[in-house]
Amino acid sequence: MNDVSGARDAGNPANTSDLFQIMRDGQARTRSELSALTGLARSTVALRVDALMKLGLLRPVNDAISTGGRPSTQFALNSTGHSVLAVDVGASHVRVATTDLGGAVIAEELEELDIASGPTVVLDRVRAIGSALVESTSASAGHLLAVGVGLPGPVEHATGRPINPPIMPGWDRYDVAGSLGEHFGVPVLVDNDVNIMALGERELAWPEVDDLMFVKVATGVGAGVISGGSLQRGAQGTAGDLGHVYVSRGAEIFCRCGNRGCLEAVASGSAVARALSSAERSVRSSADVVELVRRGDIEAIQAVRQAGRDLGEVLTTCVSLMNPSTIVIGGSLSAAGEFLIAGVREAIYTRAMPFATQHLEITRSRIGADAAIAGAAVLAIQYALSAERVEAMVGSLNDR
Repeated sequence: MNDVSGARDAGNPANTSDLFQIMRDGQARTRSELSALTGLARSTVALRVDALMKLGLLRPVNDAISTGGRPSTQFALNSTGHSVLAVDVGASHVRVATTDLGGAVIAEELEELDIASGPTVVLDRVRAIGSALVESTSASAGHLLAVGVGLPGPVEHATGRPINPPIMPGWDRYDVAGSLGEHFGVPVLVDNDVNIMALGERELAWPEVDDLMFVKVATGVGAGVISGGSLQRGAQGTAGDLGHVYVSRGAEIFCRCGNRGCLEAVASGSAVARALSSAERSVRSSADVVELVRRGDIEAIQAVRQAGRDLGEVLTTCVSLMNPSTIVIGGSLSAAGEFLIAGVREAIYTRAMPFATQHLEITRSRIGADAAIAGAAVLAIQYALSAERVEAMVGSLNDR
């Protein structure tokens, strides 16, 4: 009776998908252990494990320790059975990588390219580089399941379209997901760069942290918010847009958004560079500011610390609203080291309630420039291995 029931249930993709979601933690388990965890008959579990192995999602690993009789085979997530494509489009670069289902980079390529060249030029390069990488790794990485893309501007996550991006002329409402999806033939997930950096930073550096804010301080200022272990995008996808929050010190300073007093207008890398630039010296970017700090320039050090205080003024409110356990500061200006972080800490620890900050860690990014490409991979993997996608894969297997 159990065998007949098991055969019938194995055709139910939702049940197979549920079992696979248990296995996504990477822990090896036997059929008996899975049966105990799910309450399903061992024969039912065996059929579902077989289906997931045919899909390349599970693989057999070492036999379990025998308690008498024939040892049971253990199964685990097959992270190398398939691949995803991760794409980090920055203001002046395109970085593309193929990764396995554990997020490990298999192959990658970085190319300098101005985002202002427009979507046709930039996405043509993404397609060309991505296709070459997929072809070169297909023998070892299996089928491509999804593409994750990060863009340096606001993105309507549901459609993958940039919305009025300030440094991306010609990109407004361009169908990035549709354009790349048509070429690669797989689902394409698009998000803003700060959100994917938050995903990447958490995945690689803080996997045990469920409440984290990743703050990028570069040409602009923005944050990715992870609460309860999930990325929070908000109703329109603008959650974490700290750059255009009002700060008192910038009351009379115009921002590129058209308002006055935005955090970005006083605390971004470009704003600090403008403040330090004079007839005697040209300071044009975050990199120039960081170089001055490294040379011990007192004016630059003071300017960076003040930027940290301004950033901390806004983050103090975030601490009260979100109660994160970790705030990670990344982006090009974070390379100025502890001076920026010291300003942030000074403001938060002075103004926020002690109960909210007693265990709060404020620190620099642990993975730096790799956060974006790692996050783009996480974005694609989370979708590719979601219950709905695994259901669809099992369904297509049953239809063969």
